[in-house]
Amino acid sequence: MRKDITVAAEPRSGRGKNEARRLRASGQAPAVVYGSSGESGGEAVAVAVDPKAVGKILHSKSGHNTIFNLSIQGGENTPVMIVDWQRDPIKDYLLHIDMKRIDLSRKLNVKVPVHTMGEPKGVKLQGGLLEAITREVEIECLPDEIPEHFTVDTTELMIGQGIRASEIPLTGSMRLVSSGDSVLSHVVALKAEVVEAAPTEGAAPAATAEPEVIKKGKKEEEAPAAEEKKKK
Repeated sequence: MRKDITVAAEPRSGRGKNEARRLRASGQAPAVVYGSSGESGGEAVAVAVDPKAVGKILHSKSGHNTIFNLSIQGGENTPVMIVDWQRDPIKDYLLHIDMKRIDLSRKLNVKVPVHTMGEPKGVKLQGGLLEAITREVEIECLPDEIPEHFTVDTTELMIGQGIRASEIPLTGSMRLVSSGDSVLSHVVALKAEVVEAAPTEGAAPAATAEPEVIKKGKKEEEAPAAEEKKKK
């Protein structure tokens, strides 16, 4: 989805880990923009961007599917999308960003999240469980028609029924790339718990082994008799 957002970028000539550390220390993040669009003719350009500005885009509703303008100081101003990024696993700040130039007149493939809506009858009336199997689908469409997400209504689903990718309502230039048979959500029966059967009334209790203490008691009873024989 295209948004009226512009992120400023500065060209950088230095490469390598030391240059990246210097940029991060100054509050910027190393990035690369590539792809065949605009004046650049598709060449890859190394830039530095504000990681907070890019982070806001990634955390927006449209996330990495957001198309925004990248304005490079002294160079091009072009629509781009974020195609890859790296985060520090501990401090959670952006380490590097890859962006791709977007030709607004050409279709592209994107993955779109799928949300569910409503409480299925199979859950409400039959005690079943709604399972989400596929949380996103891939479609092809024009850049300006990329949706934030798809919503499927699960209200009428009974146990054993589901919704497939082919049932997603597509509009405009959208075409489903994912398999139409892919199950998005379905309602399943809860597994019955195995409970040990209680003994039937009047049934004989199961035989139990004779406790060891009883055996020891018998030996103790036999011991005095043996002593009596010795005295005689």
